[in-house]
Amino acid sequence: MPGSAQSVLPKLVCASANPDKVAEMALVLDGLVELLPRPAGMADVVEDAEDLAGNARLKASAVCAAVGTAAVSDDTGLEVVALGGAPGVFSARYAGVNASYTDNIEQLLLELERVGAVDAAERKARFRTVAMVVWPDGSELFTEGVIEGEIATRPRGTNGFGYDPVFVPHEGDGRSFAEMGAEKHLISHRGRAFRALADALSTLWRDQQW
Repeated sequence: MPGSAQSVLPKLVCASANPDKVAEMALVLDGLVELLPRPAGMADVVEDAEDLAGNARLKASAVCAAVGTAAVSDDTGLEVVALGGAPGVFSARYAGVNASYTDNIEQLLLELERVGAVDAAERKARFRTVAMVVWPDGSELFTEGVIEGEIATRPRGTNGFGYDPVFVPHEGDGRSFAEMGAEKHLISHRGRAFRALADALSTLWRDQQW
């Protein structure tokens, strides 16, 4: 992690091609780093790691190698207790490689119906996000954010993305993430992971280790 004069913000290239994720990253990292877009035309990274940290590392490492600048990425999984932790690392492609958000939600609700998970107690779930920065010298930094909740019986709300319409956080007021506005970021898995990452990066920047 090379040292740097603190007259300008350090640069991080965003490894995500998902505009919804990029927007949430930018909210937390604003004022701390200059977040650069993922290189146009860069091929998608095959996310075949066994866990979230591995997938985040694959994405950040690939972009870092391509541009020669530190890169930031994340990977997120929805872990449903009644489904043995599924969809987990396969959350983005639960209903297939090119599945839409709606496809994945429908698949999730079908699987919960299949196993007979009807009551709220049987539909417990957690969202987990790993946020990671990889530097050109091979060093890395990663943090994790988790939020516990349950899966609603039907989609509710039009905000957010992914599984937000069916995820009801225990720390909220009974609304799904998709029924919330900006307050979602105060308790969300991604918000927590990137606030922790921001704190760690701020310390490195302050101590001139980056």
